[in-house]
Amino acid sequence: MSMLTPPGMGGKYRITGDKYPRMRRTGGRRRLVLAVIASAAAVGLIGWGTLQLIHVFSGGDKASAAAPAAPECDRERDKARKPGPDPKAKPRPLPKPGQITVNVFNATPRGGLAKDTADELKKRGFAIGEVGNATERFDKKVKGTGILLGAKAAADTALPVLGTQLAGAEHRTDSRKGGEVDLILGTRFKDLAKKEDADKALAELTKPKPAPTPSNGGKTC
Repeated sequence: MSMLTPPGMGGKYRITGDKYPRMRRTGGRRRLVLAVIASAAAVGLIGWGTLQLIHVFSGGDKASAAAPAAPECDRERDKARKPGPDPKAKPRPLPKPGQITVNVFNATPRGGLAKDTADELKKRGFAIGEVGNATERFDKKVKGTGILLGAKAAADTALPVLGTQLAGAEHRTDSRKGGEVDLILGTRFKDLAKKEDADKALAELTKPKPAPTPSNGGKTC
């Protein structure tokens, strides 16, 4: 009988050799893991609650106070979208039709086109200069409705005024010194713009330029 066998116990209960009863571990490890998880959750909740308190007592009131500023930002954006005329701006110093001498040249195969156009321009107040066929440089080479040709100084004065009478005409300048301008009729020319449309376009030219886009003073919307 082995020394490990309790007294009075033998047979199948007798312990021999190097066999020893093995004791299973209890559920201590599982309880430890659950305790760690619970502690971490508690720490997380405490931290979240602390952040909420900090937000309420520091930045929350400032954010609420800044909210009413949104309508003012909307008004500033509306002003930027719809700039009105600048009250300090003066009308553009454009010449009147009677101050512009127009040479009318026909670059198409249709006869009498230059004369008819010149007569209509005269009725609308323009001074008429030379009337006839276009030079070889332009004859049957103008594919659009026409070309308005003048000195560089006429680029933003006489040419825009004459351009109100013929929509889609190309504006060009050359080295001439005189103040007269040329109207060269092209292949797609059919007629001058209607007088009421031309008068409306001329009125738009003389309107003051829009005022600069207002600034919101560096505010962030």
